[in-house]
Amino acid sequence: MEFLASDGKVLRADDYSGMPLRDKKTWGNLRNFYESISRMKRIFLIGKVLFYVYDYFFQKIFNFYPKKDLSRSNFQTKLIYNSIKNGWGKDLIERLKKKPLPLITTFLIPAFMADYFNYPNEIYCIICDADISRSWAPLNPKTSKIKYLVPNERTLERLILYGVKKENIFLTGYPLPFYNNTNENLKILKEDLKIRLLNLDPNKNYLKKYESLIKDSLGFLPKESNRPLTLLFSVGGAGAQKEIGLKILKNLSDKIRLGSVKLILAAGVKTEVKFYFEEEVKKLKLEKEVDILSGKDIEEYFSKFNILLRKVDILWTKPSELSFYSALGIPIIIAPTIGSHEEFNKKWLLESGYGIEQEDPGNTREWLFDFIKKGSLAECALQGFIEGEKNGVLNIKKIVEQ
Repeated sequence: MEFLASDGKVLRADDYSGMPLRDKKTWGNLRNFYESISRMKRIFLIGKVLFYVYDYFFQKIFNFYPKKDLSRSNFQTKLIYNSIKNGWGKDLIERLKKKPLPLITTFLIPAFMADYFNYPNEIYCIICDADISRSWAPLNPKTSKIKYLVPNERTLERLILYGVKKENIFLTGYPLPFYNNTNENLKILKEDLKIRLLNLDPNKNYLKKYESLIKDSLGFLPKESNRPLTLLFSVGGAGAQKEIGLKILKNLSDKIRLGSVKLILAAGVKTEVKFYFEEEVKKLKLEKEVDILSGKDIEEYFSKFNILLRKVDILWTKPSELSFYSALGIPIIIAPTIGSHEEFNKKWLLESGYGIEQEDPGNTREWLFDFIKKGSLAECALQGFIEGEKNGVLNIKKIVEQ
């Protein structure tokens, strides 16, 4: 799902009204290839080898040190530009040229298309990873007009090594959803976090030790929580790792049935993943206790997801762009990575103190509640809230409107 924003509207670059069949087919082939490769990683040996080859040539992020010129384009960038030179995306950009307002994209390919076909206004590309591969920079970065909106210093420095002009890179912070992050003085966000801390540290091991810090940051906590510990497991966009969700469900079934734990399984927009979860929940007779989050399209799904986040204590997911939701005061349990960029997101989460690596999902009720007894997840939640950048969307807005 690739998005652009223009004229105050969100447009799916891979599926818009009147899209040429050839372009639609190219997007579809690209998406199917990635999803197939992601699922194939689970296949012993052969799948891992194929994914390694794909990751090395398409997504690999190489060591930052020693610093050196990395502006030479990689295999993936050359493939993308070959398709663009053959007309991929020209129809989209020609349509946008009819009313050429500043264009914002959350993915590299639409930015490349707009740049190649001479879009007459500004082109902004938002990056939502803690580090990035050479694939994010255009074929000829020195002559490109693409402006990058980046979440942290590392992505800024990477783009410079990839040959992007420094004046075309803007440090904005993480673009968290407005719904969760636009309240005055963060009042609602703080109230949500107060309840979350009570659920994450029922023995108050962390809360007592850092009572003054919590009071200064949030004010006084309520005497008790108004809901059970709530865990949200989110599968990847390709439907990857749904088996982890099943292991969590089975292992926590007794606590879920007793009402001491609330589990939400986020299936995304994949109907097969939704049905998979529904069947497993039905087998355990937990239809009333377990929520399955899905949407008919990505817009509906994100809207539901952001609303639910306010009542979530723990987000369990692979370290995709959801890693940055830690700034909302939600600790991340890190599922296995899929791709080089997620390895760097994982490294960022751990070094920042915003998340912990998952242990065996089949033993969740043992290790998860050990972390809760120690207050470790409460510490991750407050650390993310205090240290995490929350104003990315507002910063992006200022840059685009200047």
